[in-house]
Amino acid sequence: MKYYLIAGEASGDLHAANLMKALKKLDTSAEFRFWGGDLMQKVGGTLVKHYRELAFMGFIEVIYNLRTILKNIEFCKKDIDAYEPDVLIFIDYPGFNLRIAKWAKEHKYSTHFYVSPQIWAWKENRISAIKRDVDHMYVILPFEKEFYEEKHNYKVHFVGHPLLDAIATRQMVDVEKFKKEHNLDSRPIIALLPGSRKQEISKMLKTMLKVTDDFKDHQFIIAGAPSQEPEFYAQFIKKKNVHLAIDKTYDVLSLSTAALVTSGTATLETALLKVPEVVCYKGSSISYQIAKRVIKLEYISLVNLIMGREVVKELIQKDFNRKNLKIELQKILEPEHRETIFNGYYELEKKLGGAGASEKTAKLILDSVNN
Repeated sequence: MKYYLIAGEASGDLHAANLMKALKKLDTSAEFRFWGGDLMQKVGGTLVKHYRELAFMGFIEVIYNLRTILKNIEFCKKDIDAYEPDVLIFIDYPGFNLRIAKWAKEHKYSTHFYVSPQIWAWKENRISAIKRDVDHMYVILPFEKEFYEEKHNYKVHFVGHPLLDAIATRQMVDVEKFKKEHNLDSRPIIALLPGSRKQEISKMLKTMLKVTDDFKDHQFIIAGAPSQEPEFYAQFIKKKNVHLAIDKTYDVLSLSTAALVTSGTATLETALLKVPEVVCYKGSSISYQIAKRVIKLEYISLVNLIMGREVVKELIQKDFNRKNLKIELQKILEPEHRETIFNGYYELEKKLGGAGASEKTAKLILDSVNN
């Protein structure tokens, strides 16, 4: 069968790539055309547009780039028509994907959404479009099934979280080789995960790096995004105890004692790899003020949202500063505090429903098409 997938971010690239692998196991004639990234490209098929061309962050940034976004939407519709896929698979990225889903449903395509838009956080009115335009929804967070089925009378499939698969199947790092390649010594490592988009990385790293002089008995390593060049990070690395590893996030985390992590999927990855973390976020002032008024959540990190309580500390906007970072980083290096975090992480893993999300979703997609 012919599959057309649309992923607009680094996390979507990861989940889509694993789904594609699972589909290939069940459908030996599978052909893929997709919007995504390097991981999807490694699985095979035709890359239409890379997610780094699509990732616009924040309300104001989206407005500035609206013309480009609209052009991409029109191009995508024409490309789908030319390809004539048997199945359309949307991976998160709701602002773009729900527009395509509406058009696709009108044109009789089979529509599947893997990784639900976070309408439980904001834009809950999108439920009407989802019920109208999405034939099958595959959710990865345990509370989403109840949200859709009990609150909105819309049947969904809870498949578990695909990060459990990605982490379980990762290659183990050669510690000595990794340390040699990245000029690391024997001191404990603190990981810095500043995000994947240029504007996000710039904002986050400038503050994260302010605490490096306060922890001279540790060394810091930036987990660089695969979509960015090493030269981009070079402007931030001006100290001897700060290093860079591009596209090696799991290796970095598996060797780290603690981490400072920008809010997003990485907060969950860090928790599943059992690394105590401080969650950080800072957006533009205007975007933050808008978000504060429309997003009605007690927490911003997936770890705390899933658990329904504070397992990891969140430093947001003005609270994200050197003083607070130093305090919270010191805390997560203390044995007693670390033990509390680890206990929360083990509970979190149980809630996520076990491994096999990619395989479950692939089978459900094929069953729905063949029946």
